[in-house]
Amino acid sequence: EEGGQDSVDWYERGSSVLRTQIQALVDAGNAGTKPAEEVAAAIEEKRRKLATALCSVVEVYMTDLSWEEDAEQRCEALVTEATMVGSEFAEPWQTLASVRISQERIEDAQAALKRSLDVWRDEDPESEKVPDFPTRVSLARLLMEAAMEDAAMEVLERLVGEDDHSVEVWYLGGWCLYILGEKEKEKKPSSEYHKPYYISSRQWLNHSMKLFEQQEYEDERLGEHARELIGKLDNELGGPVKEGEEELYDESDDEEESDDEMTGV
Repeated sequence: EEGGQDSVDWYERGSSVLRTQIQALVDAGNAGTKPAEEVAAAIEEKRRKLATALCSVVEVYMTDLSWEEDAEQRCEALVTEATMVGSEFAEPWQTLASVRISQERIEDAQAALKRSLDVWRDEDPESEKVPDFPTRVSLARLLMEAAMEDAAMEVLERLVGEDDHSVEVWYLGGWCLYILGEKEKEKKPSSEYHKPYYISSRQWLNHSMKLFEQQEYEDERLGEHARELIGKLDNELGGPVKEGEEELYDESDDEEESDDEMTGV
């Protein structure tokens, strides 16, 4: 608890300094003492840092300090300021969505998630607007919690394209495809439209478990859930995968990789 309060104090001091610096830059811009472009760039950088700091405090209030009486009001005030100072960045909208999900305000969460995605979904991978890898993994989870599975798969497929060794990303993709299959089955129980989702889901989950074993991954709960889903899929698809079926990657990829590992490349 003390650690949580210390974090809040530290971030709040930082936020206070950043607000002062932003105001000083605005004043300098108005007075014309510095080139306008230089001022605008400096303000944008400080606003991004301020929005990130405010989001970090919200996270502390939603986890370590969630028992505090005023935690929800503090979250509300902080996330409101974050979306005002950082409306053109993805993270404040993602944090707002996280708060709304915790309040079970799913439609509001969906709107915030859409704003967050719109910031970067059409940007190049190198763009500063694209959040870092772990932030986008969290985003995929939030999209799934908000029943936005198609958008979650869009994020996860992009993440796999950037790093195909993330156990969590393959697992989330498999789980997400499983949910899409379940929804399709509910809509049309007598059709086969859900089968492609199930087949893809099992591919993603099996790949996740292969990496899980290779990396001796420590999140056993993730492993248990993945195995449980694979078991359900095996039942739905008439037994486990037969040798050579449903391989996501050509085996030669793995051979090249292991050769590299042996030569220390």
